[in-house]
Amino acid sequence: MSEPAPPFDGGPDAGLFSPVRAGTPVEAAVGETAWLQAMLDAEAALARAQAALGTVPGPAARAITRAARAERFDARALALQARRTANPVVGLVDALTRAVAAGDPQAAEYVHQGSTSQDILDTGTMLMCRRALDLILEDLDRTAAALARLAGRHRDTVMAGRTLALHAVPTTFGLKAAGWHLLATDAADRIRAARRNLPVSLGGAAGTLAGYLEYATPPPHPPLPHTTQDTAPQGAAPPPHDAPSPDGTPRPDAHGDYAHRLVTAFAAETGLARPHLPWHALRTPVADTAAALAFTTGALGKLAADVQVLARTEIAEAAEPAADGRGASSAMPHKRNPVLSTLIRSAALQVPLLTTGLTQALVTEDERSAGVWHAEWLLLREALRLTGGAAHTAAELAEGLTPDPQRMRDNLHLTGSQIVTERLAARLAPRLGRARAKDLLARASRTADEQRRPLPDILATMAEITAHHTPDELARLLDPTAYTGAAPSLTTHALTRTPPPPAPPQ
Repeated sequence: MSEPAPPFDGGPDAGLFSPVRAGTPVEAAVGETAWLQAMLDAEAALARAQAALGTVPGPAARAITRAARAERFDARALALQARRTANPVVGLVDALTRAVAAGDPQAAEYVHQGSTSQDILDTGTMLMCRRALDLILEDLDRTAAALARLAGRHRDTVMAGRTLALHAVPTTFGLKAAGWHLLATDAADRIRAARRNLPVSLGGAAGTLAGYLEYATPPPHPPLPHTTQDTAPQGAAPPPHDAPSPDGTPRPDAHGDYAHRLVTAFAAETGLARPHLPWHALRTPVADTAAALAFTTGALGKLAADVQVLARTEIAEAAEPAADGRGASSAMPHKRNPVLSTLIRSAALQVPLLTTGLTQALVTEDERSAGVWHAEWLLLREALRLTGGAAHTAAELAEGLTPDPQRMRDNLHLTGSQIVTERLAARLAPRLGRARAKDLLARASRTADEQRRPLPDILATMAEITAHHTPDELARLLDPTAYTGAAPSLTTHALTRTPPPPAPPQ
């Protein structure tokens, strides 16, 4: 005898252990109520599409649409029923049929006509994805605009470039911000492409639309009363799929004609794309969405990782926006932790793992999988939630990020001009040879470190150096602020790709 199930408190997933998405717009957009509503929207849209073709009475389609409201259904009861059927649609169809029958018994006959669970769940999922991707796009556009403004303001703000955690050569904060901006716009491009291609799902039991076609065939018995008026225009219903043409010859593709029109009408009712084929076992839409989500969190994760470095106490070249209580430590009153970048980075580390599972779902068997399709649902929802939370957090971070140009300038001098030895090596190479010039400067840098002396003082004692450059020339060549290469022009070029919108009013 099995143990009784523990009591269920009925509460939603509060996000206690996923703070990156807690309270963000995407959380509601992909919650269970929203997903349930999206499936009901798919049922209602299907009925309206069939009514437009004359195979469902207009009043019946309207009755189904009126009844398809998530607040009328018990999600927990549907979840428990789904344990018996492996998906939530079977129970939902039963519940929706009863709800329609309560107001119009005849209309209940047309609920889910010719359809299958995967058509409704997949179409509902695409509707949910669209709503979530719209929110992600809005926040990515905010992030990109804020980063563009930041890059423009700091086009010429010199800072240390770092490679393998150490000072390399000077760069500008503008160029760094322009790189973040480019990643944000690249992410937005991928999200827009994924959104454009979200399709309806319409295949019937095994991807042939056979059930839809069969219900489209006029029945051998008299039509229900609804069909006498207020339906699609006369002649809109397709002929029986085995009916001859007016000249008596067989219709070559009446099946295909009706299937094409039904898919087109369903796509129009939902606002989703029209697929090339039924995609029950062809999971490209989910894989494409997963790829866009993984890229987006990775792009935002780069911003977060850089901000965490710049915010280090010993670097302190940028700070996250301050807010009451934000960044507080439970033990150390002095700390203001970089929590926005921490939240973003947490999402960037989780989403690729989830989307790998979604990509693996391309490897599915037969015309519908036993477990692969089912494994997608929570992976996709969590990936959407985390990406949406990261994008919303990134917009707040980008709009409030505060760079410290003076600290950047101070840090440039930590190595005592060693940060520009590349420049001096390039000037000495024509006279001494590249290898010899590099060796001299490497030895001078080691000596400067060992003796804790400025590099120019060491170079002034080296005859091979002073033979070619005066002290004034050395001082000019070793000025870090004068060696930023094409960083300012690269920044300008990057920002002209998509001109930033004006700053919001203060």
